[in-house]
Amino acid sequence: MVSCSDSVCSSNIKMADALCSDQGDQCGYRFQYADESGTSGYYVTDLLYFDTVVDPSMISNSSASVTFGCSTYQSGSLTKSDKAMDGIFGFGQHSLSIISQLSSQGITPKVFSHCLRGDGNGGGKLVLGEILAPTMVYSPLVPSQPHYNLDLQSIGVGEQLLEIDGAVFATSDDQGTIVDTGTTLTYLVAQAFDPFVDAITAAVSESVTPILSKGIQCYLVAPTSSLSAIFPKVSLNFAGGASMNLKPDNYLVLGDPTDGSIPWCIGFQKATNGVTVLGGSADVNVSIKSNKNEYVNAELSATVSSSFTSLEALSVCIGRFGRYYGEP
Repeated sequence: MVSCSDSVCSSNIKMADALCSDQGDQCGYRFQYADESGTSGYYVTDLLYFDTVVDPSMISNSSASVTFGCSTYQSGSLTKSDKAMDGIFGFGQHSLSIISQLSSQGITPKVFSHCLRGDGNGGGKLVLGEILAPTMVYSPLVPSQPHYNLDLQSIGVGEQLLEIDGAVFATSDDQGTIVDTGTTLTYLVAQAFDPFVDAITAAVSESVTPILSKGIQCYLVAPTSSLSAIFPKVSLNFAGGASMNLKPDNYLVLGDPTDGSIPWCIGFQKATNGVTVLGGSADVNVSIKSNKNEYVNAELSATVSSSFTSLEALSVCIGRFGRYYGEP
């Protein structure tokens, strides 16, 4: 248990990442997520065990002492059994993130990569440290921001570049474009969302039946049909000429079967504020790398491999149906 007198606690109280009260000497925390769920508890210290790749043919067992939160209370969606999880892994610039703690101990540089597996069974890969991948294309991250902010400039559907004013994606006090695997879906600002949905519908209307389900645009598809043969690819085009190419399973979600047909629905949502969030659905089969100040995108055979190189951001949460944006 971390006490309030511990330097770890006192330094993070200043950063609003920890709190103490007169009722005890335990260093606590309270976080609120974007989906209005929340968690609170106390900080503890324990050993983190991991494998260290010495070279391609040698792996050694390693461990390090890390401080993390032990939750005593959850609210909102965190209490629902279908969204149960073992925990939240934070990979940000702040001193209590796992990657920052390991870096401060000289165990690994501030570089990490992860890839969310897209076969429906969950899981994936997480690497702490540097990896190399071919055919990478870089785009600079917006500096001095609390999230992974990117300069998204345009969106393409198939061969069509959508008529969207790129200014709606620009970073300012109340808008911007961030990447966050902790957010399940992708959220586009209204000025981008409506043209995006209209373009998808126009591209597939001769092959499928468009329907609305609970206000969400869906498409009835024959069970034997191939999504990739019907639905267009989507390109997210960033500064520096980098494009992230999304396949249909990156922007569609499966609905409930209806009359022998399968409804596939737009998995992007309309943002209620000025922030475009590229969430976990867009990151399936995507590798995220964080180090300095760049976003990297590379398409490798059948998968899309993207990377971030920055820790100019708060935290990327693995396996989380939500995201921490507010104050503790």
